[in-house]
Amino acid sequence: MEENQKETKQKKKLLIASDCFLPRWDGITRFLIEIIPKLKEDYDITLIAPEFPGELKLKPVEGINIVRFPIMKLKFGDINFSWFHYFKIKKLMKEHDLLFSQTIGPIGMSAIKAAKKLKKPSVAFIHSVEWELATKSIDKLKLIINMGMKMLIKHYYNKVSLLLVPSLEVGELYRKNGVSTQYKVVHLGTDVNKFVPVENKADAKKALNIDPNFTVIGFSGRIGREKNLITLYRAFRRIEKKYENLKLLIIGKGIKSLEQEFSSQRNIIMPGSVNGVVSYLQAMDIFVLPSLTETSSLATMEAMACGLPIVTTPVGYVKDYIVEKENGMFFPFKNSLVLSLKLEMLLKDDNLRVKLGRQARETIVDRFSWDKTSTKIREYLGYF
Repeated sequence: MEENQKETKQKKKLLIASDCFLPRWDGITRFLIEIIPKLKEDYDITLIAPEFPGELKLKPVEGINIVRFPIMKLKFGDINFSWFHYFKIKKLMKEHDLLFSQTIGPIGMSAIKAAKKLKKPSVAFIHSVEWELATKSIDKLKLIINMGMKMLIKHYYNKVSLLLVPSLEVGELYRKNGVSTQYKVVHLGTDVNKFVPVENKADAKKALNIDPNFTVIGFSGRIGREKNLITLYRAFRRIEKKYENLKLLIIGKGIKSLEQEFSSQRNIIMPGSVNGVVSYLQAMDIFVLPSLTETSSLATMEAMACGLPIVTTPVGYVKDYIVEKENGMFFPFKNSLVLSLKLEMLLKDDNLRVKLGRQARETIVDRFSWDKTSTKIREYLGYF
């Protein structure tokens, strides 16, 4: 009888709030696509997200309810936020037992406020250092926006029951900036069975109509100002003068003006936002992360899982899992000269490329998996 009662026991209702989701592709979307199927084992899930325009290249996660809210026409960097729908979100929150928030935007803020008002527990996952992302994504009023974002962060994250952060550094940074809510560290993961090294690099390039005689330097991620792709572009142009048969492959979408700067340039391939990023990573020979702000950089982890040597800025948690000349290499922020020199080292030394790529994958296999990530998240959500 006791066993039958366990079987018929209703799952708790989990409301996931995010200002980013399909058809918009970014790290938060990738995170949710990986994590939600694992949370379905414990919860009945409703996801609230903006109604972004565009083709839905991938089906949303099956077996969950998705509620969409119309977006504003006004853009902030490369994103359109939804309008505030506090009362509708409060009504949804009333029907759920627990909130799992992903962002500080109109949806995230409304959900956190509603959960607090209704005395429902709430857990927030920190995907980016919001004030850094905001100030590095825009050209003007940086100081005012920085101060405003810090005030918002402090106000809303002090309302949640628990913060989940991708690294100890991020947790302490939020504490230093006035967020007193308890936090737990949950590292991001990668599907190491999906993101794998390719057996034949030439065939991988041919599949994308890239001449296999070309060496491909690549980047994958949002095309935003904070990604600092101009540094990668300048370094590429510098080494292109010395080495024939080079291609720069940039995967992703973002700010239109930035996309246009690169899209018509020689030896640059820009397929936009792609559904199957694995095949593009497998066609690369070197992966570069020139970002000015990151927490963990899921894109870098995926490139490492594909056995690519990494050249990156010493940003966020990346500087903790990359070790110079062991599984990757560093260059200073905005320094295209040093980046070009590091790229030259890899272009000249096939053995170094192979060694860094092999050890990059070993790092991800040993330390980062979605199973570990989801286990931790389920444990901490289970507190409530």
